[in-house]
Amino acid sequence: MNVSEIMSEGPISIKEGDFVTHARQLMRDYLLRSLVVVDEENRLVGMLSDQDILRVTSTRSNVTVDGYASQSPTVTPDMDVMKAARLIVQSKQNRVPVVKSTADHTVVGVLSNVDILRNVELPKNLPKTIQEIMTKKVEICSPEERVAKIWGRMLETDYTGIPVASKTGEPIGMITRRDIIKSGAVRISVEDDRATRPNDSPKVETVMSTPTYTISESDSVRSAIEMIIHYDIGRVTVVNEHGKVSGIADRQDLLKSIVNVWTEQPSDNRF
Repeated sequence: MNVSEIMSEGPISIKEGDFVTHARQLMRDYLLRSLVVVDEENRLVGMLSDQDILRVTSTRSNVTVDGYASQSPTVTPDMDVMKAARLIVQSKQNRVPVVKSTADHTVVGVLSNVDILRNVELPKNLPKTIQEIMTKKVEICSPEERVAKIWGRMLETDYTGIPVASKTGEPIGMITRRDIIKSGAVRISVEDDRATRPNDSPKVETVMSTPTYTISESDSVRSAIEMIIHYDIGRVTVVNEHGKVSGIADRQDLLKSIVNVWTEQPSDNRF
């Protein structure tokens, strides 16, 4: 299977001279976690992720995308999906741009981790339980905490989402980068006094996503993939036998578990 068979053509993109406020609005409107940044000739400049957006500290409306876009690996339409999946896992990006060729960086599409999860045939020898591949050292937060505090934690840790739990550890929601950008709850500036003070920002409970999507430690990796695809979510919260948060599994964790099997048996094309 080649990239051209499952990629999204004509991706929503932004010019390097466009304003960051416009990029933020596109992410809100189209529920995107990243944007392709191109020049006037539609050649690739880089990718602008939700993490990049969160790092823009200026409150000015005339700050442009130029300088905030990150370098990104590229794939081509004729590349094998297995190879593309490895690039996505290695780069830790959720989407990579598809360019016309290695010599011509005209953008023709985008390939995401969920595109791959939706379309490949899952290997039969995947890890049996989600506990084997989940991220175990997971932070949780309280619904009473302030969004500005969680924003700072996401910048420090590079987390894309943090489970929201009760005082006794039961999951009640999830707060993600997308939730924060969509809400417009945080405006932090190093330039003036208009920044959002931590205690002035809303509580997590007003921004978080609900219901919470949970899966038990003994459930299969396949069931986690099916849940993420069905509900179009970025991650699931893993709970132990007592119903308390014990881990998290996101799209990258799941794709990595597939790539690891392919790497162990590279000659076995399972598409």
